[in-house]
Amino acid sequence: MMSVDKRNRVTADTQAKASVLIEALPFLKNFGGKRVVIKVGGELLDNESASASFAQDLILLKSVGIQVVLCHGGGPQISRAMKKLGKEPKFLNGLRVTDQETMQIMSMVLLGDLNQKLVSLLNVHGPKAVGVSGADGQLFTVEQENPDLGFVGKISKVNTDIITKTLDNGYMPVVGSVGVDAQGQAYNINVDLAAGRLASALKAEKLIVLSNVQGLYETFGDENSLIPEIKAKGLRKMKASGSLTEGMIPKVDGILEALDGGVKRAHILDGRVNHAVLLEIFTPEGIGTMIFRDQGV
Repeated sequence: MMSVDKRNRVTADTQAKASVLIEALPFLKNFGGKRVVIKVGGELLDNESASASFAQDLILLKSVGIQVVLCHGGGPQISRAMKKLGKEPKFLNGLRVTDQETMQIMSMVLLGDLNQKLVSLLNVHGPKAVGVSGADGQLFTVEQENPDLGFVGKISKVNTDIITKTLDNGYMPVVGSVGVDAQGQAYNINVDLAAGRLASALKAEKLIVLSNVQGLYETFGDENSLIPEIKAKGLRKMKASGSLTEGMIPKVDGILEALDGGVKRAHILDGRVNHAVLLEIFTPEGIGTMIFRDQGV
């Protein structure tokens, strides 16, 4: 028989869980049926604990009626694969120089390995996820960014048909950041920019960028300078001032692309924090940095 003290502790724990659910209820009502685009980079995919945590978050979001689209990169994994094959990675202005051999390695790692692992990780909780390449259904049509970069593409058109049909059939698209040009040539595309363009085209409610930092800082490296909220115009000023790190610039560009395209809010979250996505969506305090559209946009 359970003692009175133990029964009281169990009751208190249960009440605490009920309080969490009650606190989340307004957010469940607000986001039910809406679309959320989430971007995760290769750094976090190397972290098994973080990967398991955000996979659980995404499945929970889907189970309460939120339409989730996951976009993923794989930079560190691609660089490691290149080095194993005797090919040294090269970068120009933060973008990977991509010749034909690099493109083949990238496709093998991004679509043949990481995309399948993410789909499998999500499907541990039920057959909910489907892998999609940006080349499938001409999701991302691209033009060459710069001849010096080789097969690096700039998105010229987004065709959301394959994504909306996947969502309508009850599945979660897991999108690898590859695009094709008008002739069918595959191109490497930046996952932050791809997620921003896709969020805009889908008229998503939110874009969430999972990073390996707490959010956006006024002074990089100073955790006391974390910016909890900022408007798009403030973000543009930060970029123009040169205060953003090289790795943050494509994230900011993708976010601005989304906000300019009609997405209401974007977030930069520390994906290393367990259940960071749930903390942002289902609690009034949130975490990380929230970016708002400018008024009148």
